[in-house]
Amino acid sequence: MKLIASLALWCCLVGQALALNNELASHPSPYLALHGDDPVAWQEWGPEVFAAAQRENKLVYVSVGYFSCHWCHVMQDESYKHPDIANILNRHFIPVKVDRELQPALDEALMAFVQSTQGRGGWPLNVFLTPEGYPLYAVLYVPPESFAEVIGKIHALWREDPQRIAAVARQHGPNGFADRSADLDAAAVLALGKVFEEMTLGLADTFEGGFGNQSRFPHVPQLDYLLHRYGHAPNAQIREVLETTLDAMAQRGLHDHVGSGFFRYTVDPGWSVPHFEKMLYDNAQLAKLYLNAGRVLGRADYSAVGFATLDFMLTAMQGENGAMIASLSAIDTLGREGAYYLFDDDALAQALTPDEERVLRTVWSLPDAAAFDYGHLLVNQAPLELAAVQLGWAPDEIERTLASAMGKLRDLRRDRSLPIDDKVLAGWNALAMEAFITGARQSDEAIYAQTARRIKRYIETVLWDGDQLFRARSDGAALGTVSLSDYALTARAMLAFSRWANTPADAELAHRMVLAAWRDFHRSNGWQRERNPLLKGSELHEVLRDEAMPASDAVLIEVSLELAREMNLPKLAEMARSALNRFWEQLRAEAFFFPSRIRALEVAIAAQTGS
Repeated sequence: MKLIASLALWCCLVGQALALNNELASHPSPYLALHGDDPVAWQEWGPEVFAAAQRENKLVYVSVGYFSCHWCHVMQDESYKHPDIANILNRHFIPVKVDRELQPALDEALMAFVQSTQGRGGWPLNVFLTPEGYPLYAVLYVPPESFAEVIGKIHALWREDPQRIAAVARQHGPNGFADRSADLDAAAVLALGKVFEEMTLGLADTFEGGFGNQSRFPHVPQLDYLLHRYGHAPNAQIREVLETTLDAMAQRGLHDHVGSGFFRYTVDPGWSVPHFEKMLYDNAQLAKLYLNAGRVLGRADYSAVGFATLDFMLTAMQGENGAMIASLSAIDTLGREGAYYLFDDDALAQALTPDEERVLRTVWSLPDAAAFDYGHLLVNQAPLELAAVQLGWAPDEIERTLASAMGKLRDLRRDRSLPIDDKVLAGWNALAMEAFITGARQSDEAIYAQTARRIKRYIETVLWDGDQLFRARSDGAALGTVSLSDYALTARAMLAFSRWANTPADAELAHRMVLAAWRDFHRSNGWQRERNPLLKGSELHEVLRDEAMPASDAVLIEVSLELAREMNLPKLAEMARSALNRFWEQLRAEAFFFPSRIRALEVAIAAQTGS
């Protein structure tokens, strides 16, 4: 720690402090409130930050994270609670803490910056900005000694020649796009779908499931579009990719086999080692995907996973207002990553009978030494028939004993405590509403329909004021910055609700949301992710790609086309088609990353040809 202390002393000698206070105490965002006691004088993201930075000629230090992020907590404990590091940040920067779930457009833009400059991304995402608002340099998690060295060097560079450093940052400046529009062509769109299939088959791991060869993420937009294509033209290779991946996600470590629901991703290609946060957007999309996969592929086990995921959301993520909270933390109340989900040998021995423990260990292949610091995770269930042979028991006896053991594990969970992020986010709740509508279509269980109606009621009465949507609200005030994604996903969910419940008024509400989105986020040659972006250099995007959630521009275009067809709105249809008539070369080259756009193109062609 000598380096940190010497840097802090040096900074004190060469700089003048700006009297800032930490503004985050008692913030309605649970993540920001966590940082309310840090010695860092955290500010909230807003124009006042850049006014102060320009007045003081200081760089802005923006740290983006979220409540359930493990490494965000680690960096807080190691660096942001360190008084010497805090002194450097407070004296020579304008430090800003951002909840990525309240500022999704900012998070996406900063993530694009770090990925383009460093070839990787993640959270905590920390970026130095010039007083004008241009990104200069990014750093992800680093230990405190390294972090202190980074911020010391960045400050020294800025102090020595701020004009040159600002000019370097401006090279990431505003992007413009040539007018490359072209007429929609049915043959070209058909070819794009084939290109997507070929690219997806090339990237798919048909042994482990998933795509690529490193960490495993669900890639729901790609799987959803692949399932859509399979439903229209069954293909053995596509089915193999779908089933291999859906099986792996449901049967291995991405899925919580005790309490249901899905973790955000696994760090290994074998789907065995999850990061333990559970996000609403993941579970909502995966519930809908598995329900649709069960129907299209004729797999009752997939439908069962979908319904179990809806039930998990009802149990663990539904708030008193009927809407869904944002996430469950990866860190339990004692500060241990994953411990809520893990069972050590002592806990198993105390909770289970010897027969129950024997069956549990056999069926789940639990090793003698737990794979995680705080115990065993149930990852891969062997067939009960195999366990019966290994133990010399009857299969029905294995089944009864295992069910008893699993029930006791669930009881153990009830005695544990897991922090939650209780923000209610518009776009994520729209995804949940669609999932419960899908569940209501495929089940007679009234709770799914009731939940869809409650979420819809919350959105239209709390998050929509008749002219604009709010990302979230607290005590009647706006919380965070609404994004194009919020509008697109909410409009799509309202249209889905209208079709399911036969309520034309909800289609009209979707139409009003769509018009507001075109008004606030679309420009003649691109899209803004937020209304009035403060970050410079990435204000406009020609198209957006699918990430963990579908591309918001493509979703908005598809919803617009559907509404235009149903409500006879030719101007809206023309606007949507015009926004699709570009980016053809890149789309062909990177089709895997744009399934939502390809699907919107197919909808446009179908409307154009009347098919």
